[in-house]
Amino acid sequence: MTANLPRTAVIGFGEAGFTFARAGGWEDAAISYDINAARAAQMEECGVGCASDAREALADANLVLSLVTADQALPAARDYAPYLKPGAIWCDMNSVAPHTKQEAAEAVIAAGGRYVDVAVMAPVDPARLNVPLLFAGADALEAMMQLRELGFAKTRVVGESVGQASAIKLCRSIMVKGLEALTAEMVMSATNAGVLDEVLASLDASEKHVSWRERADYNLDRMLLHGRRRSAEMAESAAMIRELGITPLMTDGTIEWQGGLGELGIRPLPDGLEDKIAAIKASPNYWGDS
Repeated sequence: MTANLPRTAVIGFGEAGFTFARAGGWEDAAISYDINAARAAQMEECGVGCASDAREALADANLVLSLVTADQALPAARDYAPYLKPGAIWCDMNSVAPHTKQEAAEAVIAAGGRYVDVAVMAPVDPARLNVPLLFAGADALEAMMQLRELGFAKTRVVGESVGQASAIKLCRSIMVKGLEALTAEMVMSATNAGVLDEVLASLDASEKHVSWRERADYNLDRMLLHGRRRSAEMAESAAMIRELGITPLMTDGTIEWQGGLGELGIRPLPDGLEDKIAAIKASPNYWGDS
């Protein structure tokens, strides 16, 4: 039943857009645009309208979900803001730095729209519409209520200033993605030294909640699958850290590890830690061994 749902435009129909639309049942309430025309089939699968361009997608939308890649968040806001209906709410759900969202907000507001900083705080799959969302900005409460109507269940306003939600997201990402990157550096180094089992056992001895073999396998899995997108997100984290007057030494390394493993394109993913390590080392594009 979509009659009472806000008229929504989804800009960018990658993993997040597809996952949300499929879970939400937004038929007749949403239309999407993606620069990749091949994604039209996914829009059709979800019952979401497929716009030929951004102007068509935004023409009747009262609510916009911007779900593009991190490097396209600001260009999308600047390029498409002129097509917004007066008063339409642009929900920037991309993982970018606070200053990037503030620049995007300027473009949207100058065009007569309203801008809300939204942080997606967990992987969209398998959480789907249960993924935690944080909202910040002058119109955060209204945006949150409209997303609740679309089915999002875990939402919270964290402030009135654009950038507050993204700062929470990226500060958390420094730890989460950084641990993944440290895992990659550790297991590759330990493998080359011939001491992987001893290192993992030593880590297990100090922390028993999840074995380090399972954790290392999972972290490499996430990086091989999503490293390119996560690297772009961490570049935004590094930009934020520099603005805070701190040199992002670890975060810069995280950018390299996340992006580097993501670029290897290893598919299908091998099962098990050793098989993943072997596939990484066998890749002609692996840079880690000197």
